[in-house]
Amino acid sequence: MHMNLEPHYKALRYSSCDVPVGIALILTSYTYFISSLCLSIVLYRLSPLHPLYHVPGPTLWRISKLMGAWMSYTGHQHLYMKRAHDKYGPVIRTGPNEVSVVDADAVVSVLGSGGLPKGQFYEARKDPRAPLNLVVLQGEGHANRRRLWNRGMSTESLKEYEAIIAKRATQLLDCVASAPDPNIVDLAAWISYFSFDFMGDMACACQFGGGFELLHNEADRTNIWPIIEKFAVTASIYCHIPWAAHSMQLIRLPSRDRLRQFGTDNALRRLKSTTTTKDLWYHLMDEAGLEKTKPPLGDVVADGAIAVVAGADTAATALSSLFFLLLSHRKYYQALQEEVDAHFPLGADPLDTGSHADMPLLNACINEALRLYPPVTTNGPRQVPRGGGRIIAGVFIPEETQVYLPPYSHHRDPRYFSPSPEKFMPERWTDPALAPNATAFIPFSYGPSNCVGRNLAKQEISMVACLLLSRLELRFAPGFDAAAWPQQLYDHFITTKGPLMVSVKKR
Repeated sequence: MHMNLEPHYKALRYSSCDVPVGIALILTSYTYFISSLCLSIVLYRLSPLHPLYHVPGPTLWRISKLMGAWMSYTGHQHLYMKRAHDKYGPVIRTGPNEVSVVDADAVVSVLGSGGLPKGQFYEARKDPRAPLNLVVLQGEGHANRRRLWNRGMSTESLKEYEAIIAKRATQLLDCVASAPDPNIVDLAAWISYFSFDFMGDMACACQFGGGFELLHNEADRTNIWPIIEKFAVTASIYCHIPWAAHSMQLIRLPSRDRLRQFGTDNALRRLKSTTTTKDLWYHLMDEAGLEKTKPPLGDVVADGAIAVVAGADTAATALSSLFFLLLSHRKYYQALQEEVDAHFPLGADPLDTGSHADMPLLNACINEALRLYPPVTTNGPRQVPRGGGRIIAGVFIPEETQVYLPPYSHHRDPRYFSPSPEKFMPERWTDPALAPNATAFIPFSYGPSNCVGRNLAKQEISMVACLLLSRLELRFAPGFDAAAWPQQLYDHFITTKGPLMVSVKKR
């Protein structure tokens, strides 16, 4: 029987041709939809309908937090924000739902007791496969953990740590003084190695003299230091994009895994130790039995890793900045060296902390270094909670808005630090006529969540500065571009530093 197959062939031919046409139509429809959605979001964020429309700021910042991520990638977020504040004023919009405020009164209302809680920025720093550390905790959990930290950073505890600082500082002196080429010494790198070694000792005393040995072991530097810096950069970027941060947390990052393993390995060594030293672990683990319930081991491991990384960075940045400023201003270098010599004559121990409080120029130089180059230049934001907005610095800020109070911008504001807020002037801390606004000075943040290790950092800085100034004569290395060094202080929540090249001569 003869069958007419022509209609079937036509149908097959038409359907095969329709497939690419259908795909093209679908792609076109999605393109129009996504483009329209993005355009509507952009128009809304720039329109008077947005609750932050009244807050000035760069247009691209108002549209997307991708700009914030890019600024963090460059490491110069603090510089961009400072320039924006100079142009737009003390309250600026830095994101679709984010502002930055430079105002002394806002320091108290945002960071003080009863201020704003931590928000999305810190949520992005939580590791879903690890316990929470002190940095991301808030509320009662933070208060309970902070109580343990406060014991570990008490005056009595700091006295326990003096011998550890002294040992590591002496090693630092030996390394710098015996460098193969005394005209090319990276002082910032050596200070970082010292600070990391010391924090390892202080956090887990069982490692004293055999745990972290960055000062004497190049392999240790290449194994852990790049991991810390790489993770700091990565975390600082994706914290600006919460939805991306949550996705990234589900992906195994080699740097994060190695950093977590690093903390776990050190904790296991401390658990096996029979040391009787009251190190930070002793207090965080509540080995004195002062708490109703024993802190979970995981919490202590998480905080121990934070102590080493953040604590080492804070002191290292402050010390490097102090020497950079002193070397850039020889009259202050010489004056401070004379003050050190007067308090520690030949035969005296410059590591003796008993005299540091009576050295006005030393403390003034440290404060001025912390002012010009705070260890945490931008800091993390707080977030206005739901249930209504807040008036901050005279401006209404709606709920769920993130609020930055960048120390770098506060410290260079002429309203609080004059004259010449951009200049290194230690006398502003000793001359009552030049007294700065103390509330605007926030190198270690402010309030219940301020840096718990601030006194330890100052102790480290004082001891190392006195030792190096009493034993060495330092100058910038020949050919070193000192003017460019501040541009190599990179803001990745913690601060990473470029080389600070000096020439060294024993006194």
